[in-house]
Amino acid sequence: MSRVCSITGKKAMVGNNVSHSQRKTKRTFSVNLIKKRFFVPEENQWVTLKLSASALKTINRKGISAVLKEARANGMELK
Repeated sequence: MSRVCSITGKKAMVGNNVSHSQRKTKRTFSVNLIKKRFFVPEENQWVTLKLSASALKTINRKGISAVLKEARANGMELK
C-alpha cells in the first residue's frame, strides 16, 4: 500500500538536501501518515483510513460523516 492520504490525496514530495557548501542531493519529504479506525454511525460500521495529520484535524473539526461524504463526492475511492 502506498504512502498516500485517503482523504486529501497528499503524497511524498521531492526536494534537495542542501549542505553547508551548497551541494544539492535529492531527497523525499514523507507525509505524516496515521492509520486510524473510525466508527461511522450512518453506515453502522468501522472504517480504517490512512490519514495525514491535517486530514485528522479536519475530521476532528467537521466530523467523520461529513468528511467521508465530501471525499466520495470528489471521487475518492473509500471502502
